[in-house]
Amino acid sequence: MLDLRYLRAHTERVRHSYKARGETADLEELLARDEERRRLIAETDALKARKNELSNAVGEMKRTGAPDDEVAPLLEESKAATEQLGAIEEQLEALQASLDADLLMLPNVLHDSVPEGEGEQDNPVVRTWGEPPAFDFPPTDHHALGEALGILDFETAAKLTGARFVIYKGAGARLERALINFMLDLHTKEHGYEETLPPLLVNADTMTGTGQLPKFEADLFKTVVEGWYLIPTAEVPLTNIHKDEVLSAGELPKYYTAYTPCFRSEAGSYGKDTRGLIRQHQFNKVELVKITTPEVSYDELEGMTANAEEVLKRLGLHYQVVVLCSGDTGFAAAKTYDLEVWLPGQDAYREISSVSNCEDFQARRARIRYKADPKAKPAYVHTLNGSGLAVGRTLVAILEQYQQADGSIVVPEALVPYMDGRRFIKAEG
Repeated sequence: MLDLRYLRAHTERVRHSYKARGETADLEELLARDEERRRLIAETDALKARKNELSNAVGEMKRTGAPDDEVAPLLEESKAATEQLGAIEEQLEALQASLDADLLMLPNVLHDSVPEGEGEQDNPVVRTWGEPPAFDFPPTDHHALGEALGILDFETAAKLTGARFVIYKGAGARLERALINFMLDLHTKEHGYEETLPPLLVNADTMTGTGQLPKFEADLFKTVVEGWYLIPTAEVPLTNIHKDEVLSAGELPKYYTAYTPCFRSEAGSYGKDTRGLIRQHQFNKVELVKITTPEVSYDELEGMTANAEEVLKRLGLHYQVVVLCSGDTGFAAAKTYDLEVWLPGQDAYREISSVSNCEDFQARRARIRYKADPKAKPAYVHTLNGSGLAVGRTLVAILEQYQQADGSIVVPEALVPYMDGRRFIKAEG
């Protein structure tokens, strides 16, 4: 959430950032309303001070036995001040509500290191790892591979629910579970994250805290009873664990990881990635979240990116890292790295993890603060999140990069212990 004090002090920087994002916002009108808000606050403070003066004066006059006709004018003035104060406070409440509503719709300010660009085609490659697999046969995409092996069933899932759902079967279900366990073990045992298992349903305030509401409500699934939301990512409950709290600096950084199913309506994506696992309404993900102090948050961003990359390295999957340009950076993020895995069946790199530093944007919305020392004034933490990784997309990459000429799949060495020693996935029968 944008800080109005920051906007007043750095108007041109905010304006430049929004222009680079391709975002339109009437900052002058916002600042004018903020100026009116501050004027009304000053007026209410003055009225409250005058009321206190009048109350003290009336009390003193009554104590000394002053006649009623001398006290009456002060009582009338106090009554008028009370009525005026009520009217101004009502006006101030409405103005504050309108400001808050508009601020919730404004994106984060970009970090100075974010390159300018209009979309994903303008994202610079930071580094690559490994080499694309070489095939002496035309590689097949994961959809065809999974169906031929009998491990992915899109047709039955569509019968049960609708489009953009899948049933993992046999070795496919086992491979998905193996990936989840492998990722959690790596992040908890070697990277220092605390494993959690959060609720899959959250309230509106929690969704607002991480930036999904109110701007992206069309992307969410909402229950009829209670009005809860199905989480689009574990980032939502994990970041909000410390909602409305003031932490001590000694408690930071906090590292959390969780496996959860994720639910997205994919509003606006109709006709896009309709084939296969790339864009499903329900999918599995292992999420990483960090809560830290501003001084080290960009070091933590590099560390979280390395944590996500390590999953791909251990699995032997060729990938590249890009930094998102201004026009492609997400609403809540100040800076984002995307990990893009090579999919030979599509002859393309596809995003498998986004790792973002949101700075204090989410912390303001979720009211998460910390104290550098017990006597210090509370300050907002910085929050970071990233996929470590999207499980279904990792399975896609394994199917496509480890496919063999006979249609079988080699199980990556790191997953063999999680597959009870199984080294190949072949068609049953």
